Formats: sequence, C-alpha cells, structure tokens
Amino acid sequence: MSEAAYRPPFIPADPVTPERDITHAHFAPGDRIVIIKGAFGGDLCGEEMTVVAPSWHTPTDEDGWRLRNPHGGAHTFITAHPRHLIHVERYCPDCTSHLKALAQVLLPQMPADRVVDGRWYTLNALDHLVHHRDQRSGR
Repeated sequence: MSEAAYRPPFIPADPVTPERDITHAHFAPGDRIVIIKGAFGGDLCGEEMTVVAPSWHTPTDEDGWRLRNPHGGAHTFITAHPRHLIHVERYCPDCTSHLKALAQVLLPQMPADRVVDGRWYTLNALDHLVHHRDQRSGR
C-alpha cells in the first residue's frame, strides 16, 4: 500500500495554538515540553524536548525559546514560540487547558486507526519551528 493511502483525506486546521495567549516567562530553562504534531490511536502526540535558553523567534518577531531534542539528530536544537509549547513534567493549569482544547477541536476530525501528522509546523532555514499561521509575508 502506498504512503498516500495512510494519509487522511483531510488534515484539520489548528485554530487553537495561534490564538493561545502565553508569555515567554511561562517557560524556563530545564522545563520539559511537548510540541503537538499529530495524533495516534485517538490521542494527541508530539515531540518532547527540553527548554534550553531564550532565543528570538524570527518568524513572529517575539521572544522564543531554544529547545533541545534529547534524541539528537540533524535538528537537535530548534527555536520555537512559547505558544507552541506544553509542559509535560509538571502539572500546569494553562498547558493542561490548552491540551484539552486542542484535543476537543482536533481529535474528532482525525482517524483513530493510524498515525496522523497534522503538518501544522515546519522548520525554516534557521531551525525555527514555524506554525503555518505564524508565517509572515515575505519571510
């Protein structure tokens, strides 16, 4: 079966993350976070990373965070906007409510019988994680 056969005919838009009002101060170096990138088996899933240091997020012209992927790879370090991050190591009411809102909006639109990559994020040439709604014209 081809790879296309495993892709859903419709990948839902993520209207929740771009509207999230979260400050840079919400996260700190050493925090373990996840960036939700899709779903599997009826649950949201993503990539877990560690917050390393403040870093300017060029695609949004706002404060961001330099993140480290503990598994390494070509993109061991990336920069992301705070609204893309969700705490995983400790209970955080804001992150918990954001995750619930994402699940409520996205999961009903995604098949539960396969891995779904939401394609909400890309990496630019500077290894900045860019949500598709963060793109500014001319960047």
